Amino acid sequence: MKAKERAHKPEVGVKPAAQEVDGRVTALALKEGVLSGEMQAYFAKCDEKICFVPNVLRAYAHDNQKLEAFAALYNDLMLAPSGLSKLEREMIAVVVSSQNRCYYCLTAHGAAVRQLSGDPVLAEMLVQNYRAAELEPRHRAMLDFAVKLTDAPSTVEEPDRARLRSAGFSDRDIWDVAAVASFFNMSNRMASAVDMRPNREYHGQAR
Repeated sequence: MKAKERAHKPEVGVKPAAQEVDGRVTALALKEGVLSGEMQAYFAKCDEKICFVPNVLRAYAHDNQKLEAFAALYNDLMLAPSGLSKLEREMIAVVVSSQNRCYYCLTAHGAAVRQLSGDPVLAEMLVQNYRAAELEPRHRAMLDFAVKLTDAPSTVEEPDRARLRSAGFSDRDIWDVAAVASFFNMSNRMASAVDMRPNREYHGQAR
C-alpha cells in the first residue's frame, strides 16, 4: 500500500472522520426566500423543541408557498389524529424509504422509529429489510401494503385492502396507510433528485 493511500485509510479502532458535504442541504444553488411570519415561527419552534431545523424544511425554504404546503401536508399526515399511531406512520415512512433507497428519509425517520419504539434494532431492521423483523400481523400487513403500493401500485387490488381489514384496519385507516406511503414516495423522489442531506444530529439520536 502506498504511503498516500495509507494516509487516507483509518487505523484499526480509529473512528473514520464524518462525511461532510460543504455544509449544504441540497445539490441545488437555491437561496432561502422571504419566509412568512408563520414559517419563521415554525422554524423557531423546531429550534426550541429539537434544537435544529430539519434540512427538508430548509430545502423548501426557497419558496415560502411550497414550504407551507409541504409542512401542512406533512403535519397532517404524520401528527394529526389518526387510527394509525405515530410510530406506525414512521414505520411506513422508513419502509417506503428503504424501497426507494432514500438516504435523507431513512436517516431522519429511522431516528424517529428509534425514539418512538425505544428499539434501535427494530429501526435498523426496517431500514434494511422489514421482513427480518418479528412484527405483529397488523404491522406486517400494513408494511406489505405500503411496499406493494410503492413498487407495483397498479397491482393493488381488493384482496390487498381486505387483508388490511382482516388485520384490524378500518377503511379510514387504509386511506391513512396509503396517504402516508404515497407522501413518502413523493418526498423520497424529491430528496433523491436534489441530493438532500440529513442533519447530522439524526445519526446519533436514540442510539
